[in-house]
Amino acid sequence: MLFAYAPDGTKLQKIEQGGDLSQAVWIDLYRPMPPQIADVEKLGVQIPTLADMEEIEISNRIYRENGVDYYTVVLPGLSETKAPVSGPVCFILQPDRLITVRHHAPRPFETYPLRADKVGPGCGGPRRVFMSLLEEVVGRLADLLEGAGRVLDTVTGKVFHDGASADDRALQNALQEVAHESDLISRVRLSLLTVERALSYFSLTLDGGSDGRALKPVVKGLMRDINALEVHCDFLSSRVAMAIDVTLGMVNLAQNKTIKILSVVSVLFLPPTMIASAYGMNFVDIPELDWSFGYPMALILMMLSAVGTFFLFKWRKWL
Repeated sequence: MLFAYAPDGTKLQKIEQGGDLSQAVWIDLYRPMPPQIADVEKLGVQIPTLADMEEIEISNRIYRENGVDYYTVVLPGLSETKAPVSGPVCFILQPDRLITVRHHAPRPFETYPLRADKVGPGCGGPRRVFMSLLEEVVGRLADLLEGAGRVLDTVTGKVFHDGASADDRALQNALQEVAHESDLISRVRLSLLTVERALSYFSLTLDGGSDGRALKPVVKGLMRDINALEVHCDFLSSRVAMAIDVTLGMVNLAQNKTIKILSVVSVLFLPPTMIASAYGMNFVDIPELDWSFGYPMALILMMLSAVGTFFLFKWRKWL
């Protein structure tokens, strides 16, 4: 799909399908088809393939070609099946327009066109659209980290409150939720790293013109935000480790409780088993063998031995 936007005062106006792309300040290619790629390449750019964007080498992630800057960052989003994924997004910055290429759906690309007039740098030029998009991306990453923190608060609160009394299913769900948030935090951390790298290179391309002087403080402020979020990622990672340790500790306590009950039950049956074994031996001279009260006496002894063992455990506070 191809989405094109032209500046309309402080807002972005969507260009209808088949419109003049040369008037666009931002062209967004989402899972583009070959005819759409061909239309955009007529504007003097080379659209990278998904394989090119997935290359991890810095020379393939950030480079300049024929006066056009290419920035590839990794952003979390949704796949075509609405599954959460992280994928590359390429920002192609020309002097008169910005072109983005993506094969998944990061949320900022849906929200930014509706609120372009509310983002600091504005949308008066391709550089400003680029910075506004990155601001929206960083804001979205901050929201994801905030959501992960709330989930960790909920999970650890439940684990601390229920403790070893929680059932196996609840503890298993807690571990799964913590693992999910850990994966999300690691994907956000990677996104912050790639965005920071792109911003560092972009800051070097800012000239001394009015637009460059206006954007330099924005770049510095965004870099400070990214650094703060990276620290927050490290903090949440330590919380994830603590939540996993606590949950596994509760699992061990629950297992120990079960083993303790089984051990006590087995010990309670040991004295009756010993009495039954004594009277089950195949000796001829057993005094109680011909006694009419021998069987009831053996049952009473077995019951008393079990009850006595139980109260001994209660007195020693082993139960």
